[in-house]
Amino acid sequence: MKLRKQVTVCGGAIFCVAVFSLYLMLDRVQHDPARRQNGGNFPRSQISVLQNRIEQLEQLLEENHQIISHIKDSVMELTDTGAVSPSGHLPFRSANGSWVLPFDGRPAFLAVKPQDCQFAVSTRAQTDVQMLDVYSLLKFDNLDGGVWKQGFDITYEPDEWDNEPLQVFVIPHSHNDPGWVKTFDKYFTDQTQHILNNMVVKLAEDSRRKFIWSEISFFAKWWETADVYKQEAMRKLILGGQLEIVTGGWVMTDEANAHYFAMIDQLIEGHQWLERNLGITPQSGWAVDPFGHSATMPYLLKKANVTSMLIQRIHYSIKKHFSSTRSLEFMWRQAWDTGSSTDIFCHMMPFYSYDVPHTCGPDPKICCQFDFKRLPGGQINCPWKVPPKSVVEANVAERAELLLDQYRKKSKLYRSKVLLVPLGDDFRYDKALEWDQQYINYQKLFDYMNSHPELHIQAQFGTLTDYFNAVYKAYGVPQGSRPGDFPVLSGDFFAYADREDHYWTGYYTSRPFYKSLDRVIESHLRGAEILYSLAVANARHAGMEGRYPVTDYALLVDARRSVGLFQHHDAITGTAKENVVIDYGTKLLRALIGLKRVIINAAHFLVMKNKEFYRFYQTEPFLETDDRRATQDSLPQRTLIELDPAGPRYLVLFNPIEQERLCAVTVLVNTVRVRVLTEDGQTLPVQLSAQWSSATQMSATFMVRLPPLGLAVFHLYDSADSPMTIRSDTLLRLSGRSVSARALDPLPVRSQPADAQTFYISTQTLTLGFSGTTGLLDSGLCHIYSHLMFLISRLNGSLKSMQYLSV
Repeated sequence: MKLRKQVTVCGGAIFCVAVFSLYLMLDRVQHDPARRQNGGNFPRSQISVLQNRIEQLEQLLEENHQIISHIKDSVMELTDTGAVSPSGHLPFRSANGSWVLPFDGRPAFLAVKPQDCQFAVSTRAQTDVQMLDVYSLLKFDNLDGGVWKQGFDITYEPDEWDNEPLQVFVIPHSHNDPGWVKTFDKYFTDQTQHILNNMVVKLAEDSRRKFIWSEISFFAKWWETADVYKQEAMRKLILGGQLEIVTGGWVMTDEANAHYFAMIDQLIEGHQWLERNLGITPQSGWAVDPFGHSATMPYLLKKANVTSMLIQRIHYSIKKHFSSTRSLEFMWRQAWDTGSSTDIFCHMMPFYSYDVPHTCGPDPKICCQFDFKRLPGGQINCPWKVPPKSVVEANVAERAELLLDQYRKKSKLYRSKVLLVPLGDDFRYDKALEWDQQYINYQKLFDYMNSHPELHIQAQFGTLTDYFNAVYKAYGVPQGSRPGDFPVLSGDFFAYADREDHYWTGYYTSRPFYKSLDRVIESHLRGAEILYSLAVANARHAGMEGRYPVTDYALLVDARRSVGLFQHHDAITGTAKENVVIDYGTKLLRALIGLKRVIINAAHFLVMKNKEFYRFYQTEPFLETDDRRATQDSLPQRTLIELDPAGPRYLVLFNPIEQERLCAVTVLVNTVRVRVLTEDGQTLPVQLSAQWSSATQMSATFMVRLPPLGLAVFHLYDSADSPMTIRSDTLLRLSGRSVSARALDPLPVRSQPADAQTFYISTQTLTLGFSGTTGLLDSGLCHIYSHLMFLISRLNGSLKSMQYLSV
């Protein structure tokens, strides 16, 4: 009763204001001085003006009549139905003329307590090396360093290893990009499958042979095509320590553009595959090709129980600085860690590349002579014009001493007497001949070195963990602990330059469409996993597991792997060839379509009040998503919700984050007669805005509060105007005098001449400045929210079996 009186008084007041405004307009016409000064002698032009003003007055009268009618209808409607917003207030205009949509007044985000961010205000990590300090210290001058162009001459005393021999681990490897010049599948067919097939045979020929492998995406594909005998042979090599799986991620992830959620997901996908199929967990990390290294990666590896790691692509000036101070190996600590809980042992490679000419020592001209794939008659040779020689009895002493000199010089850059020497390059060991060339020649060199005590060296093939364990043993510390006085470092290694002024920074923004698509699919993947888990749990609880499409899990796996594949350092970076990018896009689109199907099926099941009525239809889904993409390179097209007076349409909203959220929802409708109701019948304020690409479509925006990890259903009606439905007021800034604007009902449009001054659009929490010349955004603060997914019922009419779900 109290509400009825308030609404009646409000409506009466508005009516009085409208009548008073009309009276003022009539009074102004009657007392216009311009009309009175000429008495009754009206020139023809004045008569024409008077006629126009009378017509305007008639139009104003008609508009006021319509306004009063709407007010009366709204008052009667509110009195009869009690339809009000959740806050109990109607929309109103602010002082600047814009509409304010009322809501319940609670905050749109969770308050942050001081204790939640103690790490941010506490003293920064106690470290020996802070990368920000290093960057400010270096000149980045790129001086000529002799044979080691980016470094300096290295000297040593011959007796330095008399008391403690040099221990050398040569680590054969093959870096396989899951897409770069060729697509993922093309690389696998042409090269990678042959590498893995040869591995099974050639490692088994000699137990002293070792190898490492990192890309599980390729390894899993090979495993699926291999017979049981090859699988068992590969498992034996891994369990016997001849083959080590390093890092174990689905790919060797980019560390600059990838979101940490996606970095974790691709790591989990690889580790779970290894656990299921081989029963192993990687111990060491291997990252030789990402274009710069983030501090996020060591943190994730540490959490994944990896104890040690290796990195390569670091700015040449930083490598030179670290080499000169013998700081190429360090404990990598997070900047916010005041203790040592995040420490992980890291090895930095000192030279230009991870190929053979730049890994045995500082002189690539000599190191290239020990890449036996480059023997005369092969497909590749040494650019320094001195080819390798096969190792035979007649030259083994000379060859061994030449290589040992490089080993000793390289070891002078490190603090221990244990040396790591990679032996590989991109897609190496795809031919059986190369396995023989490398392993047989190197074994002869090792045998000679090891059989001559006066050389004070112990050389062998090894894995990455073999090397790290030898370092820990030399210092008498447990695996993963800080060896001796090794420095502690915090920070990252961006931006990367491999030589001269060749800075790798363009990949931060290249191919932005695919970077955006990646984020969209990541959010869909998270939402689909949550909804699928809830639906399966609900189905089991209701004894309906057999009726729910649990086969949707395969779609989740496919999507995880497609997203994981795109985190590769030649994918999300945009550094792959055009045909490869298209292949990535096609895989991502397929994943997105599959994820939407998972979301639709799960949401359909969860909103059903009576699960007995649930039916799964493969070809006719009960819901549809808010947008769709025709091709992998097309922008999303919004779904049009066609309203009609016959009945409501249903909108299912899903909040995929674990916090309650207040957010604006915008849907595309075919009418300006829109009303939005909650499940309990409350009318929500809704704003209608122009859809400039179509005269028959409108954007309807309303504010909703969604529970954490919850679904909610809203009803959309095509019904008469209510005070809760407002229409946006458009202001056009026209750049030329000859330009005019024409407005059609029902949305009002105003225009004004543009000028060069910056103009602003403001709310209580946001101010945006736009250029008066171009109309482009100049300044402002932008809030980024997690993706809001919502589904639209494909059916009109009642849906009595829906319920509200909150977790």
